[in-house]
This record gives sequence, C-alpha cells and structure tokens, in this order.
Amino acid sequence: MNRDLGILALAKELDICIVPGTIVESDGDSLQNIAYFISSNGEVIGRYQKKNLWHPERRHLVSSAHEPHVAFDTPLGRVGLLICWDLAFPEAFRELIADGAQIICLPAFWSMRDVSDEGYALNPNGEAVFLNNTVVTRAFENTCAVIFVNAGGPPGKGGKTSFAGLSQVGVPHLGALGRLGPTEGMSIVDLDTDVLRVAEENYKIREDMQTEGWHYAHTRTRDESKL
Repeated sequence: MNRDLGILALAKELDICIVPGTIVESDGDSLQNIAYFISSNGEVIGRYQKKNLWHPERRHLVSSAHEPHVAFDTPLGRVGLLICWDLAFPEAFRELIADGAQIICLPAFWSMRDVSDEGYALNPNGEAVFLNNTVVTRAFENTCAVIFVNAGGPPGKGGKTSFAGLSQVGVPHLGALGRLGPTEGMSIVDLDTDVLRVAEENYKIREDMQTEGWHYAHTRTRDESKL
C-alpha cells in the first residue's frame, strides 16, 4: 500500500480503524488481492493476501498458498483479515481464532450471479441464502465477531453482475447485526465484545481446541496460549 494515501491520514484524523476494501497489487509478474487494516493512528498494522481465490480469479491472481493465517493486535482487540471467497472455508476462520482473533474482518465483492445459470435457476436468491447463513454460522462456530462488508449497488446494474450486498456483523447469540440490503448503504453497529466471552463460556470452542484429546489436533499450528 502507498503509505501516502489519504486513507491513512483520514484514519488518524477521525481516530478510527479502517479496512478499506481490497487492493490488487503487483509483485513482479504476479497480481495479488490484498486487504489492509489501518489503525486509528494512521498506521498499517495488518496485511493479508487472499488465499482462497474464486475460480475465475485464478487466471489473474496469485494465492498466498501455504502461508498461515495470522491475527494481529489492534486498538479493538486481536483481529484477523479474510477476503470474499475465504468465507466458504471454515479452516481459515479456525486458524485465525487459534491465533487469538476475536474479530474477523472480511471485505468482499460477491454478486448474485457468481453461480452458473443452472445454479441460478435453482434459486435466484441462492447467494443471499449462502451469505446470510454462513456469516452467522462462522461467528457461532468460532465464538468471534465476523464483520462482512460486501459491494452493493442498484439492482440488475452491470448485467450478470447483480450486487448481493448484505453487509452485516455476525455475532454469536445475537445473529446478524446491522444487515443491509443489496444496495449501497452504511450501517453503524455497536459490538459489545463481552458477548464473545459469554459465547466462549457457553460453547467452549477455544477451550476444546486446547485439550490434549481434541480430535483435530493434527490441524493445530498455533500457540495454544493465544486461544
């Protein structure tokens, strides 16, 4: 990221943390889809290269492949970044919470016509069903908050690129907070992170991941003390 971008100054001026969507960057002959986390003092403190590329993207973008998912400390607590189609992979979320993430930010450009004509014919609203269910499910199964921010726009604009929107914050116990429709909009959500503590005390997901007898210990690659 160009460290002179005005978005850095804006974060500092307004004393807010910002995840400004994603940016396609070049690395030699390859292109990468990158998300950044900008702290309230105007510094980039988190960077993530998209790992799970949507199928048509693979002709153009390079995945972060086997690099681990890493969380980082922020003024809001420990945060992880994912991008768009990463939502479909529970393993990505599980690796981030194993690194202590309490909040996972996920910018996306997800449309209603990302499926084939055959899939769309089964249910024209199928992608909305996918998003609304999966965002909340990821929050429950990881006792974390999932901030999902998707592109929105006028219905049907762009032909087959029909915006899905549905930006929302998935929170265990509470479900989807501040969910928007398919058009452009802004949602202000108050997130009480104490809810995440209550969720973990009830479901004990992170606690189970630390036990010697956890069935999936072979997948664990993180320092257990961060759970």
